[in-house]
Amino acid sequence: MSLTLLQSLGAFAAETTTTRLPDAVAGSVPQRVLDILGLCVRATTLDTSRAVTTVTAAEGGAAQASAIGVAGRLPATRAAFVNGVLAHSLDYDDTHLPSILHPSASVVPAALAAAELSGAHGDDVLAAIAVGIEIVVRLGMAGYDLEHRQSEYFEHGQHATSMCGAIGSAAAAATLLGGGAAAVTHAMAICCSMASGIIEANRTGGTVKRLHCGWAAQAGVTAAQLACAGITGAPTALEGRFGFFEAFLRDRWNGAAITEGLGVEWSVADIFYKPYPANHFTHAGIDAARRLRAEGLRPEDIATAHLAVATPTVRTIGEPLAEKQRPSTGYQAQFSGPYTVAAALSRDGGGLGLGLDDFTDELANDQTLRSLMARITVAGDPRCDAIYPFQFPAILTVETRAGRTLVAEVLANRGGDLSPLSDDELTRKFRDNVEGLLAPTAADEVVQAVRTLGTLPGVAPIMDPLRALVAQAAT
Repeated sequence: MSLTLLQSLGAFAAETTTTRLPDAVAGSVPQRVLDILGLCVRATTLDTSRAVTTVTAAEGGAAQASAIGVAGRLPATRAAFVNGVLAHSLDYDDTHLPSILHPSASVVPAALAAAELSGAHGDDVLAAIAVGIEIVVRLGMAGYDLEHRQSEYFEHGQHATSMCGAIGSAAAAATLLGGGAAAVTHAMAICCSMASGIIEANRTGGTVKRLHCGWAAQAGVTAAQLACAGITGAPTALEGRFGFFEAFLRDRWNGAAITEGLGVEWSVADIFYKPYPANHFTHAGIDAARRLRAEGLRPEDIATAHLAVATPTVRTIGEPLAEKQRPSTGYQAQFSGPYTVAAALSRDGGGLGLGLDDFTDELANDQTLRSLMARITVAGDPRCDAIYPFQFPAILTVETRAGRTLVAEVLANRGGDLSPLSDDELTRKFRDNVEGLLAPTAADEVVQAVRTLGTLPGVAPIMDPLRALVAQAAT
């Protein structure tokens, strides 16, 4: 009798150890953990984060796992929730292409919470995170339309990151809680009933999207605990007549994307990092604007500018255009093509690119920036369409007041396979994110602990400095 999709994934999760990971995957996981932790620390400064930690900490419960920004330990499910919210709140977390989802932001928080609860060895944590991220990617690719080159999840307004992230988080958490193949399978099946998330906030505002990876991480740990306690799920919860794919995608899914090459071909090491804290669709436009700025273009020289991007991305960063030209918050600015281009032309972080300080409510309402945004349009372009979604290209065309036409083409993303970030650059990103919130010595401790994750007896050397120092800074 053949295995169901979930049973195949459950066997894959239970059988995978670090000795079976390709070197590139084993080397990539610590980098992704460090990236996520830096984002979590920086996100503690957000009003939304303070709201989440205040509400969650007030609930109390068993002291099982660390939530960054909370002094005491929380129940593992709630620690996973808080850290998942923090991980995705800055829109600075990694992205898989072409599925266009963010795998690490739910899996890493879920795995760390489960590891603290169970006392799992770092070697097992490394393998569980690799497995969880791989499962998220494969679920995302199962909903990717090869012919039309688009995500069916997105076509239905669904947030694939949180939906697939919940199931991948369940796999990672269940393995760390000591579950075998059957328990891991049941945990994922249970999580199929917990997967959720819509992305309308990307278009018209609202901060609810920041919660999605938190819900996914929490759902993953909850489902893992329940499965290990004996709760079961349908073995055909993915492909069944009333399963996950039928419910969300109808007949627009591909099961082969889940099973082909499973355990042999890995996507983990190829996931793109974000060099800028904004929606990934804006990044090539930022680099195009930086290029023109480096060539001497000044904002006051610009009569009009046009940002050409892949057509499917316009609805996220260019529509409704009037709203994208006038974001009211720094968060909305992260999803605005006109804002990111205007900011890169005007500020550019001292030549390093845009940073978190470039996305504030004050800057979103800055009249000089708004005047420039009003002159920037966004539309789809056939050349970009031909490359998307394997890259998120952009072509920026500027008409100057002097009558010149300037063009900058960026057809490959920085931080991706064609222009990767080095380990030093990723470490610098972490240090930039924790600056002012962690003492340099504590940052050094975390960097060293994460780099040696596979040798640690547990994750306390990673989590303890973060919890204590951030709590002290918040106080």
